[in-house]
Amino acid sequence: MSIAYTAVLEVSEDSVLFLSALLHAERQRRGTRTGRRALGTYKQAVLVLRWFLDDTRMSALARDNGIAVSTAYSYRDEGIAVLAARKPSLRGALLAAKAAGHSHVIVDGTLIHTDRISTPGPTKGVDLWWSGKHHHHGGNIQVVSAPDGWPLWTSDVRPGREHDTSAARDDPDLLARITDWISDGTHALADLGYEGEPETFTIPFKKPKNGVLTIDQQSYNALHSALRCLGERANSLLKTTYKALRRNRGCPWRLGTIVAAALVLLHHEHHRTT
Repeated sequence: MSIAYTAVLEVSEDSVLFLSALLHAERQRRGTRTGRRALGTYKQAVLVLRWFLDDTRMSALARDNGIAVSTAYSYRDEGIAVLAARKPSLRGALLAAKAAGHSHVIVDGTLIHTDRISTPGPTKGVDLWWSGKHHHHGGNIQVVSAPDGWPLWTSDVRPGREHDTSAARDDPDLLARITDWISDGTHALADLGYEGEPETFTIPFKKPKNGVLTIDQQSYNALHSALRCLGERANSLLKTTYKALRRNRGCPWRLGTIVAAALVLLHHEHHRTT
């Protein structure tokens, strides 16, 4: 027995139409003929947004739309792809931040939890996706945000076992673009997870072993923390708005694309990029 009920999707009509237009353009690009799809682009957009916002099970999405589960997966993945293709480049995001007059940006890593995936890592007995810091399997995503914690850009995914410095170094663009950003006297604030790149990121003083920080160093750290902590808002905004980012049940290597799609949705929903 099943029970029907009324539900409200917490998203604007404009965002649904935005995604629907992207899906329509993709169908035209592929040369999809009219009447060859089980769902129109509007209903497909709602399906994709239900998954992002509520992490609705694919079996439920398929049942509610009268389609096969495999078709629901295909429709969802198509929606993710057309959204992620519109993610701003890091260069463009930083140029926009500079034009907006931001004195600094904040760089922080966040772990997107995944189901357990046994993948041998470089160290014997350690899973590639296991994060020792978070004690959970997941993927490391680097997030660049504005001074008030608004997410500007997200990276591709790196295995959860990698520290933030390693993840930043593995990104083909991140360090180079941040170096360009700070060349004009602006700053890129980060926590001690980036202490391996002290010339690129502005990080707090680390308490020496068996020692203490000076009063000036403690004051610097307090000011740094007050500014940098707002970067946590960027990660929180993405994860609280889109429940699908709280735990991934698919291939972890696709997390970068999924987060990029969520970023585009967030920017459009709030009509803000910087």
